[in-house]
Amino acid sequence: MKKVSIIDNEESCFLCKNCLKEWIPAILAHKKNYKVKKGEVIFREGDPVKGVYFVNSGVVKVHKRWGAEKELILRFASAGMIFGHRALGGDGIYTISATAIQESIIGFVDTDFFETTLRVNADFTYKLAMFLAYDLRVSERKTRNLAHMPVKGRVAEALIDLKNQFGISPKGFINIELSRQDLASFSGATYETVFRVINELVNDGLLEVSGKSIKIANYNALLKLTEEAA
Repeated sequence: MKKVSIIDNEESCFLCKNCLKEWIPAILAHKKNYKVKKGEVIFREGDPVKGVYFVNSGVVKVHKRWGAEKELILRFASAGMIFGHRALGGDGIYTISATAIQESIIGFVDTDFFETTLRVNADFTYKLAMFLAYDLRVSERKTRNLAHMPVKGRVAEALIDLKNQFGISPKGFINIELSRQDLASFSGATYETVFRVINELVNDGLLEVSGKSIKIANYNALLKLTEEAA
């Protein structure tokens, strides 16, 4: 990662917009910003915890090992989101990995300053607790789906989640381009299976595909696949 100088403000800085205004000078004094390339690993599962990260711009995938040679993408952190926070208060190592899937600007504060921020800023601590509760529900749903939902339902749900998070482009495509391997890792399936399922959904008129871009052509039918599976 390459350290860069950017002008943080209350809109672009996750901490600034959620903490007391009196605390902002302390944030700006401690926060570091880094430019990461597409495909660059920010930290790996098993690395020692040094602090907490924020996405200023770009997209980061949060993932963990799943079997010998596979990975499971737990979520995507986009602009304004936090990652690496779950390692706090644990055994001192990251239990997940984080990798940029686009060129990104990443903010970082060390553990001591982040914990001080939590103690000083009650409103920020509350908002983080609400996010952690949501994050836990998402993880529990993914775990349940891996055990009980057929692959077609998991792929459908993954595409709906991506649409909800990233929106759609002017041409109607989900506003993020993922490799089929990343889509497979997000769905908890193999590349070959997801490739086959995508082709089936295209043939059935539920999706349209152009290169790496995917358009949901029949949202209700796609949603029904997740409801039937559930």
